[in-house]
Amino acid sequence: MNNLNQQEKTRVLVVDGDAALARTTALILKRKGFAVDVALDGFAAIQQIEQYPFDIVLLDIRMPGMNGVETYKRLKVLQPDIAAIMMTGFSVEERRQTSLREGALAVLTKPFDIERMIKLIEDAMQQVKLLALVVDDYPDTCALLARILQQKGYTVGYAESGEHAIALVKQQKYDLILIAVKLPAMDGLQTCLAIRKLDPAVTVVMTGYRAEVDTLVETALPRSTYACLYKPFEAEQVLALVEEIGRKK
Repeated sequence: MNNLNQQEKTRVLVVDGDAALARTTALILKRKGFAVDVALDGFAAIQQIEQYPFDIVLLDIRMPGMNGVETYKRLKVLQPDIAAIMMTGFSVEERRQTSLREGALAVLTKPFDIERMIKLIEDAMQQVKLLALVVDDYPDTCALLARILQQKGYTVGYAESGEHAIALVKQQKYDLILIAVKLPAMDGLQTCLAIRKLDPAVTVVMTGYRAEVDTLVETALPRSTYACLYKPFEAEQVLALVEEIGRKK
């Protein structure tokens, strides 16, 4: 991001319960050429992103009602590719580490260096965004796959059902989708075929225990999916497959 025209395309949402600080931060960013909106709590941030997508969200970790970490988790469901910079005026190490594990770019301590913040925003906007979707109703599986995918540069979204995954694919283009064979209501194969109709080019990987991957799914693999990952996962196995997919893109 090297010029004002590029910065004007970058939408930033500042979320902070300190109204004066939020507006001051927004004013500084506007003077730098960014398009900026303000929300004073997590609920207001969610309402804003439901109405309009943002490129970056600046989130205070400690807020009343819904803290910044929980807000970020909910925002990622609505917009998986949103980048986040967390802010804190307190030493909340557990939430700081949780923020970074969830994919935040950085955690800045107040009063923060505004030039460093701007550099973080610019660097984030220059990066090629790879977007992955994990479709599984087991949180531990989602967490494991997310950690591995994030290591390879993916921003990760989640869906707990086939219906939810299809709704997300209608709103967002993904580079890679991992779908569990066994899902509530609509199974993984049905989900895969429905997603294929929406986006024939997306790379799909099925996941499941060998006993769940029946003949029907195996027959569909050459036509509809790139590969199948068998549970329980080994990190090296998942990494190798993700690297292979990356080389072919």
